[in-house]
Amino acid sequence: MLTRILPVVTALLLIGSSTGFAEDWPQWLGPDRSSQWQADGIVDVFPESGLQVEWRTPVGLGYSGPAVANDRVYVMDYQKKSGKVQNNPGGASSLEGAERVLCLSADTGKVIWEYKYDRPYEISYAAGPRCTPTVADGKVYALGAEGNLTCLDAETGKLIWKKDFQSDYQAKTPFWGHAASPLVDGDTLYCLVGGKDSIAVAFNKNTGEELWRSLDNSETGYCPPTMITHQGMKQLLIWHPGSLNSLNPKTGQVYWSLPLKPGYGMSVTVPRQQGDYLYVSAIGDEAAWIKLSGNTKPAAEVVWKGKPRSALFCCNSTPYIEGDTVYGSDIQSGDFVAVNLKDGSRRWSTKEVTNAGRRDRHATAFIVKHDEHFFLFTEKGDLILADLTPEGYKEISRFHVLEPTNEAFGRSVVWSHPAFANQSLFARNDKELVRVNLKK
Repeated sequence: MLTRILPVVTALLLIGSSTGFAEDWPQWLGPDRSSQWQADGIVDVFPESGLQVEWRTPVGLGYSGPAVANDRVYVMDYQKKSGKVQNNPGGASSLEGAERVLCLSADTGKVIWEYKYDRPYEISYAAGPRCTPTVADGKVYALGAEGNLTCLDAETGKLIWKKDFQSDYQAKTPFWGHAASPLVDGDTLYCLVGGKDSIAVAFNKNTGEELWRSLDNSETGYCPPTMITHQGMKQLLIWHPGSLNSLNPKTGQVYWSLPLKPGYGMSVTVPRQQGDYLYVSAIGDEAAWIKLSGNTKPAAEVVWKGKPRSALFCCNSTPYIEGDTVYGSDIQSGDFVAVNLKDGSRRWSTKEVTNAGRRDRHATAFIVKHDEHFFLFTEKGDLILADLTPEGYKEISRFHVLEPTNEAFGRSVVWSHPAFANQSLFARNDKELVRVNLKK
């Protein structure tokens, strides 16, 4: 009898393990950074009474989105001791305080552990860390706004190794702080660092040993390292304010480089791959549709570049490609826009997503696809379930999740990418982290 039961139990455990993995959101933009959520039993319309908020837990200041792995939630925040947060695009704020990495129970929202260190700020829009923690193989990698990189034990919060980009690499902190969430691929951790010949640095993820450093530029930028595969070859994409670069992930050798120079040094959104092509976009009417080529050595060329009031110019949020259409938040107009990738022409635009006013530049919505629908988390703290097609925008449901507690251009905003895991939404502002039930 026991021999019959064991295979059944084993199969159930494997199914549970597989489901748990698919349900995790262990880093920025999801398990493979594709902005796709693979989960069963999710609502296809919100109940008339609204979605159920499972818990609310106080947190400090920060733009850092949450990561969810193994029924735990990881997020960074800032505990300000002195100074005033003034969101001045032309100047920095001086703050005294501490950065924290928090680990909470996904079930209850209770804090399990915290890792904390003093960290004065001298950056613009200074309200806390920007990077989402990256959770991989029992470790948490967290990058603070001034360049403090820590590797922590995911279970206990114990420090395993750390780096200080300012002292270790003589790296000047970007004007708006470090915002490039660390990337793990295999045994390697890739980071945007800065400093002489070290815009990109690869570390052994277990020991912190430097494996290589590459690229030089006067400004570091904010775009997270991005791994793509084309013609069976992996390429590490690094976009700093001077150019988009493809590197050999093992050595840091440059495969190809294209001049793409966004306004204000703000290379922020990651390049999106669609087969043999990439879409990149930024403030300053900088957008390009790029064709990848090369069988033995990767190469690339620009097919078309965006023109003012056409194409899609994203900044705060990364766009999403579906078929021959790219969707996203246009930085100049504040519209949510759909663009034809064949020629860069606009299919449609709407202000319904964020209810943006005529002059609400940088109006933002974060995009995640689930099955045939899209979840949009807006800067007003709303969660929207919608259909996005080349023909138009169709809103299915909307629920107000959080109050926007930060400020930009005279309006209240919440600029933090949420996580989708455990059949729920996990989102934060500068006061609380919440879990909202999305189970059907």
